[in-house]
Amino acid sequence: MGDCFNTQLGIFKLHCTTYPIICHIMAHINNLPKVVFVLGPPGCGKGTQCAKLEKNLGVRHLSAGELLRQEIKREGSQYGQLIETHIRNGTIVPVEITCKLIENVGPAMSKSHLSKAFLIDGFPRNENNVKGWERELQQKTKILFVLYLHCPDEVCVERCLNRNEGRSDDNKESLRKRIATYHTQTLPIIEYYRAQNLVRQVSATASEEEVELVLFYNLRNL
Repeated sequence: MGDCFNTQLGIFKLHCTTYPIICHIMAHINNLPKVVFVLGPPGCGKGTQCAKLEKNLGVRHLSAGELLRQEIKREGSQYGQLIETHIRNGTIVPVEITCKLIENVGPAMSKSHLSKAFLIDGFPRNENNVKGWERELQQKTKILFVLYLHCPDEVCVERCLNRNEGRSDDNKESLRKRIATYHTQTLPIIEYYRAQNLVRQVSATASEEEVELVLFYNLRNL
C-alpha cells in the first residue's frame, strides 16, 4: 500500500514538474508562424493558386521564385547576376541565397495572423534546400504540410509557353531543363515529405477555376 502511494506521489510530482515545461513548449510551437510548402512542376499553377488562396482564405503567400526575380531587379544586388544565371540555365539557386531572402520577410511572417498559414511556393526544391531550411528556419516555424500540385509535363509546357509574363525562363530550352531538374531533384523531396505523411496531393490538370474550387474545399480550415 505504502509503495503504491509513494509511486503515485512520485508520478504526481513528476507531472507537476514537467507539465509547465510541456505547456511552455506547446505554447511556443503554437505561436510559431505556420508554413505550408507548395510544390509542383513549372506551369502547374503554384503562384496563381496561392494568390487565390491568399484572397479567398486570408492566408499569406510567399513565392520563392518571385523573391529571386525581385532580387535580380534590385539595384546593387550582390546576388542578382548569379540568380539570373541559375534561372536561365534551369538550375536551382544556392539555398543560402533563397533562405536569406525568405528570412528577410521573417518580420512579416511573425506578424501574420497566427491562426492562418503562410504559403511558400516553389521551395524547397532539392535536398540542399531541405537541409538549409532545417538548419536555418525549422526552429522558427511550424510546417503544417506540403501541398503538391500534380500536373503532366506536356500540360505544364503548354501553359508556360502560352502565358505572357515576360519571364526569361519561359522558353522551350529553359523549360526542358527546369522540368528535368524538377524530376531529378524536386520529386524526391515530395516523396521525402510523403514518407512523413505530410503531403496533400491535388490534380492541377483541370481548369484554373476547377482547381481553385478543389483547393478551397480542401484547405478551407487553414
